[in-house]
Amino acid sequence: MMVRLKPPPIAFTALAGAVSYYGRFTDWLWIPEFCLITLVSLITVAAQSPALFWTDPIRRRRVRQAHCYSIALFLGFNLGLGAGVPQPVRLGLLENQITGLYGILQEDPRTLSYGGGIGRILLQNVSGRAGLRASAGGSIPAVFLEGSIPRLKEFGRGSTVYVEGAVFSSEQGLRFRVHAVHILEPSPALERFRTRVRLYLIQRFSAASWGGLALALLLGVRDTLDSVLAQAYQAAGCSHILALSGMHLAIIAGGIGFLLKKLLGIKAAGIISAVCILGYGYLAGNLPSLHRAVIMYILGTLAVLEVLPKQPVSLFALTFLIQLCLQPESGRGISCILSYLSLGGILFIGKAIHDCICGTLPETIAQPLSASLGAFIAAAGATAAFFGVLRPIGILAGLIVMPLTTLFMVCALILLVLDGILPCITPFLEVFLSFIYAILKQLISLGALVPGISVDDPVPVLASALGLSAVCIAVWVRQHLLRRKFVPFD
Repeated sequence: MMVRLKPPPIAFTALAGAVSYYGRFTDWLWIPEFCLITLVSLITVAAQSPALFWTDPIRRRRVRQAHCYSIALFLGFNLGLGAGVPQPVRLGLLENQITGLYGILQEDPRTLSYGGGIGRILLQNVSGRAGLRASAGGSIPAVFLEGSIPRLKEFGRGSTVYVEGAVFSSEQGLRFRVHAVHILEPSPALERFRTRVRLYLIQRFSAASWGGLALALLLGVRDTLDSVLAQAYQAAGCSHILALSGMHLAIIAGGIGFLLKKLLGIKAAGIISAVCILGYGYLAGNLPSLHRAVIMYILGTLAVLEVLPKQPVSLFALTFLIQLCLQPESGRGISCILSYLSLGGILFIGKAIHDCICGTLPETIAQPLSASLGAFIAAAGATAAFFGVLRPIGILAGLIVMPLTTLFMVCALILLVLDGILPCITPFLEVFLSFIYAILKQLISLGALVPGISVDDPVPVLASALGLSAVCIAVWVRQHLLRRKFVPFD
């Protein structure tokens, strides 16, 4: 019996959405929309009247399937075009006339390595010279002075502010250089609670030598992370470990599920874990890679509850479409692009590699190695384009650093839980965390000594990655079909 592998229509929608969304920024999207509309219209007519052309039921079914896939492509194409249009910033006055902005702090200010910080302001009004004032719209990044960052973090996201300064242009677009900050109104109650929790965690871990790494892994806050260690993670090809993503959610959700599964059952534990994950995503803030992981975890929970089909490809595609609708601007970020490429590499290329090497290596090595290879291959082209260097050492370094980082994060979470319950145990956990931190620093430093591969032109890297991906998936499909071709009798 021959079995054909058919990708679901939602995957075609996501693929078309990605092509039209990112093609809008690269000027190589040459397919006119009216051609696609005409094609879909013709297929629709043929699918709705199959008896006019085909009398064979099998052919009718195939025409209807083609119709379904063409509609999926059409919807995805238009969704990507709509989401790819950036929201304009309306200043209301000439740029050189603006001296102040009224608005809402849209995200937690991030401390910059060279001093000061940056955060986005959702504009309401602008003020200018000679008492001019005008309404405004959109959001604009604001560059703050170092002295104003602690006060902004104290009031937190959602606060209404008036900032004085001047507008300037950069490679990323318009920005506002802030000279003075005035807090006009505190944030709403829920945002204030979130800010208090974040400040407590920052104060709890800031004093420890390992606290910067704990905050980076738990909250995505890198303000107190050792800059030398952060550069070493990047040089060792392990910077993705510091970015909050599915690995971090799996640790938190796994701990909650472990505690509640036997008590409440797998479905109730899954629902509670999903609620906790939503709260964790809200606490961590505006991190596109984390939001991708949160959305996919919620969809996975719905699949466990049998609300959605248990198809990883469909869940992955639906995650991209949901984030494209809810946060269209996040798709332009480097972290979001690399996050989706890495996850796609793990789901497709990593799965193919794992099935090919399964049995030749122990499963404890085959599983993480195939996932690491898949992620590296899928993200190689984008990594070369963004950073101009490839670091293959990360494939091997990740096999050691990832488990140790997971252990470090679990111990930090246990420390938080036991801090107020059994304070006598926390000193031992802190010593253990210091020990793991020292080992991680040594391993990362060794990995950083291996030089990367400089890339002048990312096109050959992208072509090689696509070719290697196609070979891996083709071999996997062939093996899959051969296994399904001969079905043993019961």
